[in-house]
Amino acid sequence: MNSNDTTLDQVDAESIGARIDWGLAAATGRRLARPGPKTTAYTLDAAYAELADAATRAEAPVRELTGLADGLRVPTTRILDRKQWVDAASRSMQSMLGVSGEADTSGLAGLSAKAGGVQAGGLLAFLSGAILGQYDPFTPDPDTGDPGVLMVVAPNIIAVERSLKVVPSDFRLWVCLHEVTHRVQFSANPWLRQYMIDNLEILTSDAGESTGEIIGRITETLRGDKPREKGVLGAMQLLQTPEQYEAFNRMMMLGTLLEGHADHVMDAVGPVHVPTVANIRAAFDKRRTAPRNPIQRIIRALIGMDAKLAQYIRGKAFVDEVVGAVGMEQFNTIWTSPETMPRPNEIDEPRLWMQRVL
Repeated sequence: MNSNDTTLDQVDAESIGARIDWGLAAATGRRLARPGPKTTAYTLDAAYAELADAATRAEAPVRELTGLADGLRVPTTRILDRKQWVDAASRSMQSMLGVSGEADTSGLAGLSAKAGGVQAGGLLAFLSGAILGQYDPFTPDPDTGDPGVLMVVAPNIIAVERSLKVVPSDFRLWVCLHEVTHRVQFSANPWLRQYMIDNLEILTSDAGESTGEIIGRITETLRGDKPREKGVLGAMQLLQTPEQYEAFNRMMMLGTLLEGHADHVMDAVGPVHVPTVANIRAAFDKRRTAPRNPIQRIIRALIGMDAKLAQYIRGKAFVDEVVGAVGMEQFNTIWTSPETMPRPNEIDEPRLWMQRVL
């Protein structure tokens, strides 16, 4: 599908995004976002400067190891606080969903948009304290206008490095290696952005089903013999149309690949450029799997953070095995097109992907 064509799916995606008052979402998120760890202005300024430098220094070893984005300019990196990240994330969601203009604030539509804005703002506030860094392929680079901005949230990195008791300069570069890998993935393979947009259009489109049809489809699925996923994935399988669930699976596989590839790169590059990488990885993995209080567990389950953790683990195992078997150059065949992306049955069986694609 040509990105310049206006389709019904694009209109539907825009209408869903327009049901949320994103201005209210950003304002709510900023108001609810907790302040970062206490630090002096000097320490904070030094952290901002070091993170900006680390993001630039990470580019060369990531490109060298991956063989991607060679010769392309180093894009902008934005060092943000939590409130700034909320604003950036709100704008990114609007760009991702193709929302243009302001939400309708009149009548019932306005009430719905405001309710959605408050809910979205609460979620953004929660995430603002958890995100270390993020590559946003949808927001234009302020310097060039090209799609794609790398964001690093300084207060969260300071908080985590303190809690883990790791060397700050090493941890900051280690985090940037992961996030820069995402930047390189999209810079070297521009089709990935449109691939995400195409699948999001399907996920956010109105399937036109009546309540009765939805209930009938769910009942038929529950009574059928077709195997179903567990947990959040199983719920998505029930609630979505077959076309939407296929798009959801494609997005899950893409996310698993992107996160696993970034984790593989940060660990492969780390020993040369990050002296204490072994201590950092051990402490970070322990923190990822540490027990959490019941409220945290509920929130993490609802927004899929535990599924996100599984993406890192499964994706890294996939990339480790393929690169170990055929090398990085052959592995890079995976970036050729949507047809070379791993399928759900191949993520945990990399040999199946190698047989099919290589």
